[in-house]
Amino acid sequence: MSVFYVIMLAVRSFFTAAAKFGKEYAMGTMKTPVITIDREYGAGGRTLAALLSERLQIPYYDRDVVSKTVEESGIDEEDVEREGEELSRPSEIFDHLLNGTVPYSSSHDRIYEAEKKVILELAKDPCIIVGRCANSILKESGVDSISIYLHAPFEKKLKRAKELNENGDMKPEKFMEKRDEQRRTFYKHYTGGEIFDAANYTFCFDTGKVSIPFCADMIISLLQKNED
Repeated sequence: MSVFYVIMLAVRSFFTAAAKFGKEYAMGTMKTPVITIDREYGAGGRTLAALLSERLQIPYYDRDVVSKTVEESGIDEEDVEREGEELSRPSEIFDHLLNGTVPYSSSHDRIYEAEKKVILELAKDPCIIVGRCANSILKESGVDSISIYLHAPFEKKLKRAKELNENGDMKPEKFMEKRDEQRRTFYKHYTGGEIFDAANYTFCFDTGKVSIPFCADMIISLLQKNED
């Protein structure tokens, strides 16, 4: 039996199992935990969340968390959008200095606490949550979850950043670097860990080397095996 034939059998078996899981989940005969996705900007986190949501037939929450956090906290939506997942180093230093001298609660802290409540409420049912330290929040609260981290080579992310066209007057390269740096600072500030540390996640994928659909297949395959 040739090596090629063996590989083809393995691939066919893998995709058959993935398809079977999707069918069984839709029929209500399988359960899945909450899935969290952290990512570098442009690595495809939102795309993976949408694909998993479609295949597993569970909701995904990305920017929806903003509106729910506004409802929870009463904080202005623009502030939640701006500060709900990103923290600059100057802002972190400023907050730290004030926290150490007077009774003080920064807007970042208030937003984070409101987001935490929202995330824990959403996690009462199977769903997919993008960003916002959800993996750490759920782990600390003992909520069963599968955590994903997506990264990619600079050029791959840059291409995607240009397609997203969210950079306004800023160069795409600078905008991408700024978003990643602020996400790293936010994650470090509220979890004490590094957002890119593989030890924090069930899966880490380089989406420059593996496609988003393949990532989804791998995740679904893991869920199926956990039910066996």
